[in-house]
Amino acid sequence: QVQLVESGGALVRPASRRILSCVVSGFTLDEYAVGWFRQAPGKEREAVGCIGADGRTNYAGSIRDRFYIFRDNAKNTVSLRLDNLKPEDTAVYYCTAVAEKWSVCVLEGLGPWGQGTQVTVSS
Repeated sequence: QVQLVESGGALVRPASRRILSCVVSGFTLDEYAVGWFRQAPGKEREAVGCIGADGRTNYAGSIRDRFYIFRDNAKNTVSLRLDNLKPEDTAVYYCTAVAEKWSVCVLEGLGPWGQGTQVTVSS
């Protein structure tokens, strides 16, 4: 059974850094790509970025250069580092499996979707 469980969300101050984790079970990270998504209050869920089976990453243009995705194959965990956080980054963050096209991960979630982890940026 495929399952992805997010953790690491918190209430943080603007300009701070936070690392979120996604523990994957049911497949290994060198088999399938994993993506991060977020949903802010009153908005549609949007893509953040993804990491492919070969380790290459792909990011949404809106958050490029502030967010960084990396993985630990031994722990089958994908992490999302959030730098220089802003109030508009407040959202529930989710991880899920994503497809790959031409060996690049695609920013479209395939599911399953977990509960997510809440990040609130406020002074």
